[in-house]
Amino acid sequence: MSDISSSELSQLLVRIAEALERLAPPPRHRTDFDASDAFVWQAGEKYLQPVAKVNRVAMPLLKGIDLVRDLLVENTERFARGLPANNALLWGARGMGKSSLVKAAHAEIDAKVGGLKLIEIHREDIDSLPELMNLTRPAPYRFIVFCDDLSFDSDDTTYKSLKAALEGGVEGRPENLIFYATSNRRHLMPRDMIDNERSTAINPGEAVEEKVSLSDRFGLWLGFHRCSQDDYLDMVFGYADHFGLELDRGRMKAEALEWATTRGARSGRTAWQYVQDLAGRLGRSLH
Repeated sequence: MSDISSSELSQLLVRIAEALERLAPPPRHRTDFDASDAFVWQAGEKYLQPVAKVNRVAMPLLKGIDLVRDLLVENTERFARGLPANNALLWGARGMGKSSLVKAAHAEIDAKVGGLKLIEIHREDIDSLPELMNLTRPAPYRFIVFCDDLSFDSDDTTYKSLKAALEGGVEGRPENLIFYATSNRRHLMPRDMIDNERSTAINPGEAVEEKVSLSDRFGLWLGFHRCSQDDYLDMVFGYADHFGLELDRGRMKAEALEWATTRGARSGRTAWQYVQDLAGRLGRSLH
């Protein structure tokens, strides 16, 4: 075999190194908890992606939900201070501020107490919740893990992962983590799924009832119901005042009610959509 020149050997080593790099798994992301106050869980990469700016509504703009607002804020503050607190399920009518309230409560309590992080987990990544818990367990912060629009279909078995995570399993739920979810369903699972659990039980008399379904793992249930006309108009006027939108109140009321009628619903989302339309017609920014 002829001798290989140093130049050829160097090129060969470079090609080998490049081939090994292509075969090697990509480097794992290192989560920097100081990078932000809010993150999105990337289940595939087992990584918390920092959120530069959270899309949230200021707490004073959330109208018509005073009771549930106070309950969630109190629960969140107790948790942030290291006191006992409950997982929370915010359920009910669409567009009434369920997810907005979670984000507003986080912002208010983090500003007041500090050290509170918000992590959004997507519905389809629920089965990776135990891995997220392992990542946050040793961190010197407290975490609200938030899942928006959570529900399960009849053939979906990932609800078992959530049940186990909320119960804590062998290790127990991390002391520094709490779970908040929003849903349009009070019991998260359709009735036929609950009936199926009952029919397959060894003793039907001891089968799972609705009150002991998945939602029972949440200690705090907060119901959101469709708002009255007065509450709806309070939302519209609150947004208009906050953003300095000037229009005769009588005309604004008539327009807002017509807007709600054409959409068949009065809600916080409907109020916001009307205000966006109004601001556009007035040539005003909402930032």
